[in-house]
Amino acid sequence: MTNPLLSKSVLPFEMPAFDLLTAQDYVEAVKHGIAEQLAAIAAITSSTEEPTFPNTTEAFETSGETLRRAVMAFSNVRPSHGTDDIVEVDADIQALLTEHEDAVHLDAQLHARLSAVEAAGGLDGERQRLSSETLRRFSQAGAGLDEAGKERLRALNAEISALSTRYGTRLLAGMNDAAVLFDSAEALEGLSDAEIASAARAATEAGHLHGYLLTLVLPTQQPALARLEREDSRRRLFEASTRRGQEGPNRTLELGASMARLRAERAALLGYDHHAAYVLEGQTAPSVEAVRERLAGLIPGALANAATEAATMAELAGRPLAPWDRAYYSARVQREKYAVDAAALKPWFVLDRVIHAGVFAAATRLYGVEFTERHDLPVYHPEVRVWEVTDADGSTLGLFLGDYFARPTKAGGAWMNSIRDGASLFGELPVVTNNLNIPAPAEGQPALVTLDECRTLFHEFGHALHGLFAHGIYPSLAGTSVPRDFVEYPSQVNEMWQFDAELVTKYALHVETGEPLPAGAVEKIQDAGLWGAGFSTTEYLAAALLDLEWHSLAAGEDPGDPLEFEDRVLREAGFSPEVIVPRYRTGYFKHIFDGGYSAGYYSYIWSEVLDADTVEWFTENGGGTRANGDRFRHELLARGNTRDPLASYEIFRGREARLEPLLVRRGLDAAAQ
Repeated sequence: MTNPLLSKSVLPFEMPAFDLLTAQDYVEAVKHGIAEQLAAIAAITSSTEEPTFPNTTEAFETSGETLRRAVMAFSNVRPSHGTDDIVEVDADIQALLTEHEDAVHLDAQLHARLSAVEAAGGLDGERQRLSSETLRRFSQAGAGLDEAGKERLRALNAEISALSTRYGTRLLAGMNDAAVLFDSAEALEGLSDAEIASAARAATEAGHLHGYLLTLVLPTQQPALARLEREDSRRRLFEASTRRGQEGPNRTLELGASMARLRAERAALLGYDHHAAYVLEGQTAPSVEAVRERLAGLIPGALANAATEAATMAELAGRPLAPWDRAYYSARVQREKYAVDAAALKPWFVLDRVIHAGVFAAATRLYGVEFTERHDLPVYHPEVRVWEVTDADGSTLGLFLGDYFARPTKAGGAWMNSIRDGASLFGELPVVTNNLNIPAPAEGQPALVTLDECRTLFHEFGHALHGLFAHGIYPSLAGTSVPRDFVEYPSQVNEMWQFDAELVTKYALHVETGEPLPAGAVEKIQDAGLWGAGFSTTEYLAAALLDLEWHSLAAGEDPGDPLEFEDRVLREAGFSPEVIVPRYRTGYFKHIFDGGYSAGYYSYIWSEVLDADTVEWFTENGGGTRANGDRFRHELLARGNTRDPLASYEIFRGREARLEPLLVRRGLDAAAQ
């Protein structure tokens, strides 16, 4: 059969023929796409014409369409449904891509022509943005190195890529292996009947003859820790989570440390003090020092709030708390002090209703978009759902794919990806995906979500909107192709609609009775909003700092034993890792070792400054109105990287962002005084 990826898809929205594609098809398409792009680049560099924007910069942007098509399809399937055959070809594909990226970015003739276009000037708007951003990427990729430097860079890139692939493969296998099997339902006391039935199903699907299996999510804190009544059950689950990557065939610690050392060497080769400085050059944060200052300024207040919370919980427990107790007693404080029982509220949050009457309804109200489910397009797994999105004027906007349930072939966490970009250069419409890891319900039962999972649904859909609203010419500037420390901003803003007064009364309906949330429930949840912020902020800051320190190593610097390095970094910053474990530890920090966030995990708090300031703007200007939504869409979401994202923010907001709204949100305003 003809490989469906070797030509433009004839399916609606250029949807890949996922039902026909094999693992080898992806490999073949990548190889074919590489050859095709190299031929296109050879035509550019061999031209005798003077370099111009159309014959050089734009010609380079249009090269490699087959490769782009293949990579976007594979990049969606690999983390979402990494079957054995897909995993088997992953290392080969990543090696091919790494070698090819070096071949492109280290092409001296191509770099010279791109530089000549930029030097000639005369460009404006998106053309100028594409020229400068393309040249910046080439410079950061080593285009200015001599031949010996380029050869060493190729070797470093290949080794880092191979290590990253191995880290991701081991992490997924280790997460599956670390799932905790309980012999009896009694050990799961505190979980709902539906959750216990789901655990029984998970055990059966994992090949166990009996028992109840609690699978793990990516972060340290596991959802069930807040509800398991038995301390021993909490301890087993917590220790399984925090020990990931530390032992056995799926040990990842040395892989992470090796990547950090190699990244440090690469940064020095490229003229940077360390990898963090290399990464920050293309971000909205002005420098590594500015990031350190921001994190350092937040740590004392977060630690003080966490200590106050710990004292409150210890008093309730009648003893000092072990780290596996925190989520459980935090939930008890919410119930007893704030009258908020998150577990008891779960029956009001039915996944399908949250999606349609919550997440989608918010987008309809703000932006006028509508969603129609389609069942005629091929998907990579039967659980994937597809919606066609139409704009307020009735025109077709794009496709949205939702893949919500956890499975052994799916990476942990939650994320958004693009299958097609909304770039007019290729006349394509956006096709975007959201992935979550909600435990699948027992057969015949509706899927319910926690308050945190509900927030994640809104969060990830904020990324989806960023992709769906892309309005630009060039794919490399479209949608979410923005600096890493800006990309989380639109998604964090979208979280604000979770408890919008108008929406929540329509989507938060009891699974059995259809009754809305009890009177005052939302107000109580919001009143309790600051409870636990000390711990959650501390967990996050500890992880952000750990990332920054791993990637602030100088070339040749030996971090020593990875666990000792982690412990030393945290203690020197004032954290007590035996009390509050970072949100991610070195052994399972996918974001930075297999996820593109190396030296960039600080991005969430950096983006949250913009987010909190934007929420204040919506509140001051009448909330979720179409007028407000249209302004946010057209001045910010649709712009992508077609102009400086911070310039887009300042045009939208009318000024630079202020830090104060974030401090208030996190309960750090008093500490900042």
